[in-house]
Amino acid sequence: MRVRVLRDQCAGHALCNATAPRLFGLDEEGQAMPLIAGDVPADQENDARAAAATCPESALVIEPR
Repeated sequence: MRVRVLRDQCAGHALCNATAPRLFGLDEEGQAMPLIAGDVPADQENDARAAAATCPESALVIEPR
């Protein structure tokens, strides 16, 4: 799976970073940014799904491989 951040929807709540800090960081504007380019490691897929589920703006999109 891959995770894409919809920057125009991200409001900077940082819940993705709190939920999956190995997958998401925050840029200088406080918006989500993926820390992994390409496929999410298999052992972190549940964290990616949880982060997407916690985003109140639905700014994280899970894409299949």
